[in-house]
Amino acid sequence: MSNRLSSRLSRLLNLVPYFIANPGMSAAEAAAELGVTTTQLMSDLNQLWVCGLPGYGPGDLIDLSFSEESIEVTFSAGIDRPLRLTSTEATALLIALRSLVEMPGMVDPSAAHSAIAKIEDAAGTAAARAAVTPASERAAVEDVAEDPVAAAVRSALHRRRALHLTYYSASRDRVTERTVDPVRIVLVDNHSYLQAWCRQAEGVRLFRLDRIDAATELDEASTPPAQALVRDSNLELFSGDASLPQARLHIGADCVWVLDYYPMDVATVAADGSVEATMSYGALEWMARLVLGFGSGITVLGPPELVHEVRRRAVEALSAYEAVEA
Repeated sequence: MSNRLSSRLSRLLNLVPYFIANPGMSAAEAAAELGVTTTQLMSDLNQLWVCGLPGYGPGDLIDLSFSEESIEVTFSAGIDRPLRLTSTEATALLIALRSLVEMPGMVDPSAAHSAIAKIEDAAGTAAARAAVTPASERAAVEDVAEDPVAAAVRSALHRRRALHLTYYSASRDRVTERTVDPVRIVLVDNHSYLQAWCRQAEGVRLFRLDRIDAATELDEASTPPAQALVRDSNLELFSGDASLPQARLHIGADCVWVLDYYPMDVATVAADGSVEATMSYGALEWMARLVLGFGSGITVLGPPELVHEVRRRAVEALSAYEAVEA
């Protein structure tokens, strides 16, 4: 099941108890609280309307009375209790939230800390933690100061405003000034990136948040073109970003299927079916791991630092095997 479908299923399972607890709520109010659009919420309700118990006749299906002005549940079909987390699920959620807090720009840190506190409170650990945590530390947690760049980027996304960036491009060792139309923040290989339409380059670009020296929210509206809003996959976001390094790869005939799974540009196709292709990447370590996973099926032709990294890791792995056999 894709993450998108899994997320929708979780939302659908919680909608019935939510509207039982909030009868008569308008679609706009509910959509705002649930973090979805009104259109998505109405689509969810129409989906719920045809769900229920085996038999699938009157008295079996979830029954709702809903319009954009008011939503009420008239028959819950037994789905009347909110999702209850197991201790393992709660722990996993806490770890995920704390990880997101460490990723600049991914979430509002104050909101994340608030969610962490609520989960801990529900799990009965808040009191114990408060008892052993000095008051000064508790105050520091409650008053979280977000990185100014991350705050500016998130604010511009929320308010749909353009941004002026001072950005350091590591691959070119240059600092540039750009005006961009923000699209979204994505997390790739443990780094937060702003995906945006760059007005100077007239294309979609990724900007690693920890390489943005300064971000200023402008008064003008963000107006990315339609092609910049296409959401395919995070990896495809790397395509066309000239600031990212390019791996030159020789791909054996037995491994050309990889072209269907990763965004690559084919340069040549040999008579034996092998190809040479290029692929942009954000992190040297990630690219090296990807290539090593194919063994002899993929050979790195460049850049030199990637060739060196793959060779180094391969030698280390062989040495480890030799040590075991000895």
